[in-house]
Amino acid sequence: MNALEFIVAGTLAAATPFLLAALGEMVAERAGVLNLGVEGMMAMGAVVAFIIVYHGGGHLLGFLAAGLASAALSLVFAVIALGLRANQVAVGLAIGILGQGLSALFGKSYESLTVKGLPKLSLPWLSDIPVIGGLFAQDVIVWLSLAATVAIWAVFVYSKTGLVVRAVGENPKAAYALGYPVIAVRFAAVAFGGAFAGFAGAYAAVVYTPLWADGMIAGRGWIAIALVVFGTWLTSRIFLGACLFGAVSLASLAAQATGLDVSSQLLSSLPYLVTIVVLGIISSNRRLLKLNGVASLGEPFEQ
Repeated sequence: MNALEFIVAGTLAAATPFLLAALGEMVAERAGVLNLGVEGMMAMGAVVAFIIVYHGGGHLLGFLAAGLASAALSLVFAVIALGLRANQVAVGLAIGILGQGLSALFGKSYESLTVKGLPKLSLPWLSDIPVIGGLFAQDVIVWLSLAATVAIWAVFVYSKTGLVVRAVGENPKAAYALGYPVIAVRFAAVAFGGAFAGFAGAYAAVVYTPLWADGMIAGRGWIAIALVVFGTWLTSRIFLGACLFGAVSLASLAAQATGLDVSSQLLSSLPYLVTIVVLGIISSNRRLLKLNGVASLGEPFEQ
């Protein structure tokens, strides 16, 4: 397998943690809530899933437990930021630090241990195509994340639920006047975002790199938050952005494997450098951000 085939085959898998976490954060932000604790919630989901899978609980139970644990952590954020109307940025940062600390505590005795990953599910005929065939041979979580992307897009475009979430994010006072429970909708959106961050962390720990190491999330949560802005709160653009960052991370690994005479530290930082550059480009287009942005993002609401 040459470098190109390696990148093509692995892009969707590398993009999945970014995609799942970014989709969850997008739903929360669409409801007007800015939760910066994604990194910590991913770390929490990762350690819970790893412990359960390592002790024979199976991947399904591991993912479910990871989603519940991270959702519970996100609800701590919701109680403080929404219930008590504390500053969302400060609370989100605190939750992120808490999640990373708990993952380090719970995972200390599992350092460098491994678990068995998931097998690839290939699409007949398509997986045999030269060069791009590897794109159609992915594990079940990748296929489910693609289905979730389409489902979330459809909910926001075609359903009343999506319309209510968007209304709560755009103008919570008007939504409340129409009889919609703004705080309850925001709580649900935050819990949904936390669960998806947990799934993202679980995928990173027990499927993509089925080995536990402290700090293994390695900034993926921050990139997921940046992806929401990169995608201007649109599902399709977030998906493309996740694929871009997945491909960039694989390209840095491929460059190191080929012995390219470039510092490995520089290559490892490539995804983060791309994040900064892309955010700079997107932020310069104020019209695009204003067109798709969320009007009440980060603002407290009092009934």
